[in-house]
Amino acid sequence: MKTTSILVLLISYNTFISFSQNKIAEEKFVSIGSIDQWITIKGDDKNNPVVLIIHGGPGSTMSQFEDHMYTNWKKEFTIVHWDQRGAGKTFGKNSPVEINEEFYVNNPLTLAEMTNDGILVTDYLLQHLNKRKVILIGTSWGSILATQMAQQNPDLYHAYIGHAQFVNFSSNISNAYSEVFKLAESNDDQIAIEKLETLGAPPYKQAKNYGQLLRIVKKYEKINATPAPLEWSKIAGSYENNADSRDRYNGDDYSFLNLVGDDNMGIKSMVSNINFEKHGLNFRLPVYIIQGEHDILCSKDLSNPYFEKVRAPRKEYFIVSKAAHGFNEAIVAKQYDIVKNLRVQN
Repeated sequence: MKTTSILVLLISYNTFISFSQNKIAEEKFVSIGSIDQWITIKGDDKNNPVVLIIHGGPGSTMSQFEDHMYTNWKKEFTIVHWDQRGAGKTFGKNSPVEINEEFYVNNPLTLAEMTNDGILVTDYLLQHLNKRKVILIGTSWGSILATQMAQQNPDLYHAYIGHAQFVNFSSNISNAYSEVFKLAESNDDQIAIEKLETLGAPPYKQAKNYGQLLRIVKKYEKINATPAPLEWSKIAGSYENNADSRDRYNGDDYSFLNLVGDDNMGIKSMVSNINFEKHGLNFRLPVYIIQGEHDILCSKDLSNPYFEKVRAPRKEYFIVSKAAHGFNEAIVAKQYDIVKNLRVQN
C-alpha cells in the first residue's frame, strides 16, 4: 500500500510539472505590418488548439479584461487576443502624444491593411506555437475583418465562427434605423423618436450621427437580452492605469471614425463598400454563424438570408435567445460548443 501511494504521488507530481511547463501566458508587442502590435496568448497547455479572437468595435479590445469570459476555455484551448491597428495598446504604441484632426486625416485605417495584419498575426501564431492552423472567431466589426481573413487565406484556419455577423454595412445600418424607429414608436418613446427624426435615415455625413443612432440601438437591444456578468468587464490590474485607459479611449474614437467615415473631415469609411452577399459567399473552410435573437444592428433578417447563400464545406447557423449584439453567457457557451465539436487536430 505504501509503495502504491508513493507511486501515485510521483505520477501526480510529474503530471503537474509537465502541465506547468506547457502553460503559456504571454502579453507582448510583436512586429506586425511594420509596427508593434499587442498580442496576448494564454492557456494551460500550449499543445492545445489555438483560438484567435478578432474583437469588435473597431477599437473594442478584449486583452485588458481579466480572464473571466474565457477562463474555462484555457484548459482545452490557447486563447489569443490581439489589439488591432488603431486600438488599445497597439494604438498607444504607435500614436503621437497629441491626437488631433491632422493625425486623423493623415493616418487612415483601411480594411485591406488590417486584413493583412490579421493574416500576419496568424502566421506568427502558427510559427510561434508550432501549429498548422488556428480557429478563427470574429464578432461585430471583427466579423468583417475575420471574414476577409478567412476568404483570403483559408488554409490558415480550421474554421470561421462569426458572431454578430455584418453582411452589408450600409444595409445593416439602414435596417437598424428602421427597426429601432418601430420599437421607439411601439413604446411611445418620444425622446428616441425625436432624435431619430432629427437624424433621419442613414447614411450620415458625420461620424457623430452614427454614434447617436447606435446609442438608441443599444438601449433597445438591452431590453430583451440577458446581460453579461459584471466580472467580464473588470479591467486586469496591469491595464488599470491612466496611459492604457487613455489609449483605449482614443483608439476607440479613432477606429470608429475610420469605420463610418466623416465627410466634414475628409475621412472615408473603410467599410462603406462591404457587401458580403456579392463578395463573401464562397468559403473553403467550415463556417458557423451565431446570431443573437434580439440583435438589431446585425439582424437575423440580414444574416440568415446571407447564410443561406453561403457556400462552404460545412456550415451551421445558430439563433441564441435572450441575446442581442453583445456577448453574454449564452453566446460564449455556443461559441464553446462549436469550438469543442470541431475536434481539430494540430
